[in-house]
Parts: sequence; C-alpha cells; structure tokens
Amino acid sequence: MQDQNTQLALCKKVAATCTCFNLRKASRVVTQIFDEVLQPSGLLVNQFTLLAAISIVGSAPITRLAQELVMDRTTLTRNLKPLERQGLIQIEPGKDQRMRVVSLTAEGNAALENALPLWEEAQTLVVEKLGQQRWSILLKSLSDTVSTLQKS
Repeated sequence: MQDQNTQLALCKKVAATCTCFNLRKASRVVTQIFDEVLQPSGLLVNQFTLLAAISIVGSAPITRLAQELVMDRTTLTRNLKPLERQGLIQIEPGKDQRMRVVSLTAEGNAALENALPLWEEAQTLVVEKLGQQRWSILLKSLSDTVSTLQKS
C-alpha cells in the first residue's frame, strides 16, 4: 500500500500530465459554453451534436452512427432515448430485426434548424477566446488524435 505522500504525488502527476484528465477538463469547459449559448433552443450540446450527426448520416443504423461518433453503441442508445421521447428522432427496426435505424423527425429537423444559429454564436465565442490560430491547431490536433488512436 502506498503512503499518502506517494499517492498525492502521483495524483498531482495525473492532474498535470494525464491526457484523458486534461481532455475531459477542456471538454467540460467547452461544453459549459455551448450549453449556455444553446439554452434558448432547449437542447444541450450533447443533444445538438447527436441531431447534427443524424442529419449528416441520414437515416442510418445505430451501429453506423456510433462508429461515426466514436461512441459505444449502448452509450449512444442511452443518449438517443431522451431525443426519441421528445419526438426529435425516431428509432425503427431495420431490414434485419436486430438492426435499429435512427432518423430525424420533422420536429428534430426544426429543433436543429432553431439551434444552428445559436451553435454558430457559441462556436464564434470559443474561436474568439482561443484565437483563430490556436483554434485551428486544436481542431487539427483533435482530428489527428481520433484518427491515430481510434480502434480499427
């Protein structure tokens, strides 16, 4: 068993150097900004991004949507349930009864259309706070991180 000083030193190292710890902190602060700006739409940024992703892929199996979002299928399904209850998406059986296909409803399209200008406002705010160059580097680094570390 580690003594408390050793444990504290390791925890400080985690806070200072852990990739996941620091990515999650950054994600939370960005999420807070987007949630605040999106508030008039009635959507949280997590819901907004799901609607946007569904809009991009069109009517698609949940498995494909999970792959596009780099999410676990069960986590995605759990996150889709509130959108389905709100009538923003529909989840129906696919050709194969084991497959579930998700698509936006008319209400979902309207909610997305309503939220897009607010997203642009939040996006502009974040880019302005970071500065265009830092934001561009961050976006490129995040994209490279996903493609490098993503499971094949």
